Amino acid sequence: MERPPLPPVVPSLRQRIREHIVEGIVSGRWQPGERIVERRIAVELEVSQTPVREALRELEVLRLIESSPNKGVRVRALTAADLEEIYPVRAGLEQIAAELAAARLAKDTSALEPEVAALRRADALGDAEAQVGHTVAFHRELVRASGNSVLLHTWESLGIEVWTTLAIRRLGTRQRSYAGEHQDLIDAFVRQDPRIGELVKEHVLGCAPRA
Repeated sequence: MERPPLPPVVPSLRQRIREHIVEGIVSGRWQPGERIVERRIAVELEVSQTPVREALRELEVLRLIESSPNKGVRVRALTAADLEEIYPVRAGLEQIAAELAAARLAKDTSALEPEVAALRRADALGDAEAQVGHTVAFHRELVRASGNSVLLHTWESLGIEVWTTLAIRRLGTRQRSYAGEHQDLIDAFVRQDPRIGELVKEHVLGCAPRA
């Protein structure tokens, strides 16, 4: 029996704080090596320090920040090798997701199509931020279509949008066009390509920065 796709996830307070900190790292508000002060963030966002502390712990797991007893919490100086490591893990997860979602997406790709349409507009405008956002949204919907909550949670925990944005902004790994290759994946689902899992895996690995 085919399971229904998972419902949208409403961000928690901790997730919203995490997104605020991530945006600061990605935008350059906090530079590599710069200290992030938990109390200042709590005051700025008008929240207690507890959810800020929890968000910082999650970002430390993602290796975006590092903490030490004497230096506090600081932004990590990321290298191409740091960014490259995430892609084989992501590719494996999305290969599984594609295989689980294949039957559902063969019948209905409506969750993916708006993201490709948005990517066409972003490509035409050269809007890097929109390219990242809609690329990640496409892949999130693909994983969500698997109907496997553990898989989706694991994928989300990798911080895909953060790493993709950092790869573009810090390493210049931006492509000129994103819509075409994602349309190719939709077409592969529709024609029920037996290699769909491998195609998705190859697509993700092809996006990885090179050290």
